[in-house]
Amino acid sequence: MRCAALTSISPEVIRDLRSGRPRTIELQSTHNIVTLADVEPGPDVHIFMTSIDTEDLSPGDSGICVFLISSVISMKRIVEYSQGNYYEERERMSARIQVKYCASSLVKEVFHEGLCSPTQVEVLKSACYHAG
Repeated sequence: MRCAALTSISPEVIRDLRSGRPRTIELQSTHNIVTLADVEPGPDVHIFMTSIDTEDLSPGDSGICVFLISSVISMKRIVEYSQGNYYEERERMSARIQVKYCASSLVKEVFHEGLCSPTQVEVLKSACYHAG
């Protein structure tokens, strides 16, 4: 299955998502926002998430697949004051997504052409079951 890939996600966030409850995450990494801009949320939309950096992502790396429930990309204006009268104005783009755990998975193939293009991967869902 081919899907968008979000990289450099904190291992704690991935561990929390594995609990099964939907979670809202705010992303500020440019490469992840570019990837999300290309994806429309829906009940059958999968996203691969891993703690590995984009540059290091390669076949055989592990992560999780999640369902993309909702996605909002927004621009925030930040003003910083220093010494009472000097200020710096910046804009920061961020993405807030709500996701729900689907399955553990492994990367089969990576599709990434550069910084301004979305990162996509071909993944294999894990077929390991535990007796309970």
